[in-house]
Amino acid sequence: MRWMKIEGPSKLEGSLTVPGSKNSSLAILAAACLASEPVTLKNIPNIADFRVLREIGEEIGCVMNRDILGDVHIDPTNINNPIIEPEKSGKFRTAYYFIGALLAKFGKVSLGYPGGDDFVSRPIDQHIKAFEKMGATFTFHKDYYIVEATRLNGATIYFDTITSGATVNSTLAAVLAEGETILLNAARDPEVTDTALFLNQMGAKITGAGTDTIKIKGVKQLNGCSYSVIPDRLIAGAFLISSGITGGTITVEDIIPEHLTSCLTKLKEIGVGIEIKENNITSFLDGRINATRVRTAMFPGFPTDLQQPLTVLLTQANGRSVLRETVYPNRFNHVYQLNKMGASIEVANGVAHIKGKSSLQGALVNASDVRAGICLMLAGVIAEGTTTITGIEHIERGYDEAVTAFNSLGANISLHQSDEITDDLMIAEVKKIN
Repeated sequence: MRWMKIEGPSKLEGSLTVPGSKNSSLAILAAACLASEPVTLKNIPNIADFRVLREIGEEIGCVMNRDILGDVHIDPTNINNPIIEPEKSGKFRTAYYFIGALLAKFGKVSLGYPGGDDFVSRPIDQHIKAFEKMGATFTFHKDYYIVEATRLNGATIYFDTITSGATVNSTLAAVLAEGETILLNAARDPEVTDTALFLNQMGAKITGAGTDTIKIKGVKQLNGCSYSVIPDRLIAGAFLISSGITGGTITVEDIIPEHLTSCLTKLKEIGVGIEIKENNITSFLDGRINATRVRTAMFPGFPTDLQQPLTVLLTQANGRSVLRETVYPNRFNHVYQLNKMGASIEVANGVAHIKGKSSLQGALVNASDVRAGICLMLAGVIAEGTTTITGIEHIERGYDEAVTAFNSLGANISLHQSDEITDDLMIAEVKKIN
């Protein structure tokens, strides 16, 4: 078992460059399978999800190699197998992008149900609706499902709820479908736009990405290209939030400020100073931290992926804050862990009531997903004493260099490993080290 040890409190201060967007990368890596020629992708983060996706690529005949500079070279020309083992596809949620990437080429795709972070419910009903409108059929089995289509036809698809996953997946399928596809109530996330720009560079005909109406005219084939993925706005947001938590000054370099408008606006409201330049953002504590009300929403609303780190900041605010989670109402596993550290947070019906001015103490806590892990790292940095985090594989799914980045800003974080695997032995081992 592996775990993370944080000695606090520390002030985070300095500058850093965040990696490429995890959410963009996973969509674009799958989209590269649509090409009839090799593709080169830059700024792909070297995260655990990438390594799983590379294994899936090898299984279906798509070669993905990372060179010494970090660029990923993809050769999809020998893809010959649209069957993905449920064990592999179940390791992360966006394996379903292979439906859109492979169905037009093979007429049949088999894969396991979505895995990844556990937010109780991540339904794929909007994916199913979109593909059925385009002429596909679904057959569901216990551990896997099969999607088949003799031919994909363009269609007008209205999403009943805004969903970035289904918007991307439908776009992947539509670029090689017959005729025109129109996506209504489409997600507007920067990662959706990034995927569309990549597809257009390969020869797709997509307009409207970044708005709620996307139009795709099907083409016969897509060519190879070289493309650079956008920086990760969610990791950037977490570090900008950290300045308010620890009292330091943080500059995030090579970022796109427009992708963080809702986050930056809320931070200013809370009392965090923000300075925006063309491609970098600096945040600093500007007086006291004010309590606030936050409602997460799909882009351009406040991101659900930033509510966990924001929760840590609000534990230090003056007064009581209210945070309503509308995207994943059960995404509050981090709250129990923060309460173990001395926070005072109550959750009911998708709403967290956060008491401010909490004095956090080091504790043994568990990361249940990527963003919860970053949240606990931030809490550990300001907590008195030693914080031990288990479940760090979830952090590595989305941010392979998290410890290096935190330590470069002044944190005191180390990684540990033991062959002991039971919880009792784990706790005993941690106590011995501490």
